Amino acid sequence: MPNERLRAAMAAGGWTYAAFADKVEVDQKSVERWVNLGRTPRRATAMVAAETLGEDVHALWPVLRQARPARAVSPELVALYDQRADIPVSTFVDMLAQAHEHIDVLVYAAVFLHEAYPRLNDLLRERAADGCAVRVAIGDPDSLNVQQRGTEEKFGHGIESRCRLALMHYRPLAGVSGIEVRTHATTLYNSIYRADDQALVNAHVWGVNAYGAPVWHLRRSGDGGMFDTYASSFDAVWETATPVTEG
Repeated sequence: MPNERLRAAMAAGGWTYAAFADKVEVDQKSVERWVNLGRTPRRATAMVAAETLGEDVHALWPVLRQARPARAVSPELVALYDQRADIPVSTFVDMLAQAHEHIDVLVYAAVFLHEAYPRLNDLLRERAADGCAVRVAIGDPDSLNVQQRGTEEKFGHGIESRCRLALMHYRPLAGVSGIEVRTHATTLYNSIYRADDQALVNAHVWGVNAYGAPVWHLRRSGDGGMFDTYASSFDAVWETATPVTEG
């Protein structure tokens, strides 16, 4: 059955099949099938098409209202820990030590790593010397979001002090080739520890310190999965962050 709503929306906007296909980055025959045969594009493509037309995606393709079946377990989930305190620091260290291309750390402080493994900076220097790109983003102690987190976790000004301590730990890495250290002022929904295609993601729960919140261990298995969601989140925060200088 033809999709008359889509046909009308394209006509109202003066879209030809070819021009619309080029805009949405699909084959022209795909657009023809959407209109003339009532075919439904993939959800991501449908969202782009609807936005281009200024239409509601569900008005154009009502079938997309149907919930997709949930998977029992994500194929990217390696392990789930009830709380960060259940994970030996060696798990973090071993994962970082295996990285060859990327190490990304997004936290407010996470001073437990340096406290339990004083050679962390040496490890990061070694990885960088072997060609691994290392990026560390820690919380700006003067930011309102960091201060608010201290209130929410009933940690008071302790979180700000720990951010300053983290800065002291990581500052010697500023200026090291292959390593960048920045401070960020964002609301931290998750702490992220990434090493190549693996990541430990520490969720944050209102009123609970990070060590008491869950952690999931992810291994990337393809484009667009959970791993990529958190990797993209890191990149977005990184763009807002301020470089730490030597001193």
